[in-house]
Amino acid sequence: MSASKLVALVTGAGQGIGRAIALRLSSDGYRVALSDISSNRTRLETVVDEVKHQGGTAFPVFADVSQETEVQGMVEETVGNLGSLDVMVANAAVVVQKELLETTVKDVDFMHAVNVRGPFLCYKHAAKQMIAQNRGGRIIGACSNAGKKGESALPIELERKANGREGMIHLSAYSASKFAVRGLTQVAAIELGKYGITVNAYAPGPTRTDMFKNGQASYLGTPAEFEAMIVKGSALGHIGEPEDLASLVSFFASKNARHITGQTINVDGGREFD
Repeated sequence: MSASKLVALVTGAGQGIGRAIALRLSSDGYRVALSDISSNRTRLETVVDEVKHQGGTAFPVFADVSQETEVQGMVEETVGNLGSLDVMVANAAVVVQKELLETTVKDVDFMHAVNVRGPFLCYKHAAKQMIAQNRGGRIIGACSNAGKKGESALPIELERKANGREGMIHLSAYSASKFAVRGLTQVAAIELGKYGITVNAYAPGPTRTDMFKNGQASYLGTPAEFEAMIVKGSALGHIGEPEDLASLVSFFASKNARHITGQTINVDGGREFD
C-alpha cells in the first residue's frame, strides 16, 4: 500500500521534533493526525496549517497522553476522520531538571505519567487498532541518549560556579523514564511481531528544541559556552536539528524498515555508542 493511502498519528506535534516529524511524514505522502495538549492549541493548529500549505492532509487532535480515555479517544478520532491508523509516533515528552536529592515524588510522577504511561497507552491502543485492521503497522517511540546511558547530567566541561553549585542539566528521573521507553519498545516488539507490527524508538542527543533552550538557560555559563560544550562532545562536531530525528522516523515508518524491530537508535552526531 502506498504512503498516500496510509495514516500517521504524531503526539507532541505542536513544536520541535514532533512538528518536524509531522511535516516529514506528510511530505512522504501520509495523511496525518497531529496531537498535543489543549494548552498548546495555537502551536498545533499552526503545524496543521503548515502541513496543508505543503499540500498534505492533516487535522488536530487534542489529548493528554497520560490519560487512557483520551488516548483511546485520540485513536478513535484519527480513524473516524482518516479511515485507519498505520503509523503511531509516541513523541510527547517532558523533563524536569533537578538533582536526584532535590527531585520530588511529584516531579517523578509528572515525568513518568507523560514519558512512560504516555508511550505505553499509545503503543497499546495503536496496536489494538492495527491488529483489527489486519495489515500490520509501525509504532515508533521517543527515547533519548539518557535512556541508553544513565546520566545525572549532561557532561559539563566548561565548569562555572555560582552559589557554590556547578552549572549542570540534571537528568536523573528523566533518564529513568527514558530507560523505561526502551524496555517497553523491546517487549512490544516481541509481542506484536506476530501481527506484522514493528516497534522501534529514536534516541535524540542534544537537539535544537525548546528543551535544548531550557538546557541553555539552566547552564550557568553563556549560551555560546553551552553550545561549544555540546559540539565538543559530538564526533561530527555539530548539534542536532529536529529534522534529523524526522528522517529516522520516516525510515522506521517505511517498507524499507520491514525487518527492523525492537531497536532504539541514537541520533546524536556520535555522542554515545551502543
